[in-house]
Amino acid sequence: MARRRQAVTIKHVAADAGVSLQTVSRVVNKDSGVRPEMMQRVQASIDKLGYVPSIAAQRMGGSRSYLILALNDRERTIADWRARQGTDWFDQMMLGGMLTCAEHGYRLIVELVDTHSDHIERELLAAIAALQPDGVILTPPHSGNPLIINLLEAQGISFARIGSLTDGPGIRLIMDDTRAARIATEHLLELGHRQIGFIAGPAEYELSAWRVDGWRAAMQAAGIASDDLLAAGDFSHASGRAAAMQLLTLAEPPTAIIASNDQMTLATLELARERDLAVPYDLSLISFDDTPIIRLAHPPLTAIVQPIAEATARAVSLIIADLDARLTATTPVTVAALLTLRSSTSPPR
Repeated sequence: MARRRQAVTIKHVAADAGVSLQTVSRVVNKDSGVRPEMMQRVQASIDKLGYVPSIAAQRMGGSRSYLILALNDRERTIADWRARQGTDWFDQMMLGGMLTCAEHGYRLIVELVDTHSDHIERELLAAIAALQPDGVILTPPHSGNPLIINLLEAQGISFARIGSLTDGPGIRLIMDDTRAARIATEHLLELGHRQIGFIAGPAEYELSAWRVDGWRAAMQAAGIASDDLLAAGDFSHASGRAAAMQLLTLAEPPTAIIASNDQMTLATLELARERDLAVPYDLSLISFDDTPIIRLAHPPLTAIVQPIAEATARAVSLIIADLDARLTATTPVTVAALLTLRSSTSPPR
């Protein structure tokens, strides 16, 4: 059996360049205090030996761990994995976070956390003690949880909060859900719909209320009463079906429905077929998120495309800028969502 080639370490570079381990680490970390001639000397050894810096080597140069920790919703993520329904939010978060971390020499670590757990403080403190992250990314619903926000502030950790405008510390990023729901509703209004139902997400997510606000604003601007056209779900397929049933059994049912995520939209599509409603001719549908299953549905569904990867990438960049004392913005950063038109919307009969 072939012997595994010994990896080049920081010790090899230090020996080749005739310098200390700390000097090599300072060069790896691009410390401005290293003399130019020393920088060139160490870099020449790095290039000659083919050395790839490790996190351990980077840590030697100072107080940074070069790790950014992202906290995602444990219960919902695991439920989707077990149901084999896909976790597009998680995938897109990893895409934007990992690539941007790599550009800056960082690594992204993900922890699944139950925001309602009685042990959440203990879990987070244990993760922080073990990983010593330089920054933390909070996704909904963690991004609006005061206990988590205050804990990170007390630990002196730079953190970003995606999908939250709750008062408090941290870098806030939103995907303009109010505007997204408004433009989806306006699209249906332009097609001639007046009875436009809306299936909201759970109240613990701030963005759920924002989306309802956007839908209501568009309906009010058109002079249309919307009180009976709102139903609530919890992002699950079952809750979407129940909410769709509530809307479709109204005395004057909607000719179009906007649902706050793809699972609830798919449930609405299935129920419409069971009730012999053709999409889009009898019922137009618009979804949020735009996961692959929505694009492969029959018909392919018009959807709000959530810029999750872009928002996470911005979160990483802003955390690193904050660590370097280059962050001055205090107002929320907006990464705008888009409406993608497909075959599930048309003028009403």
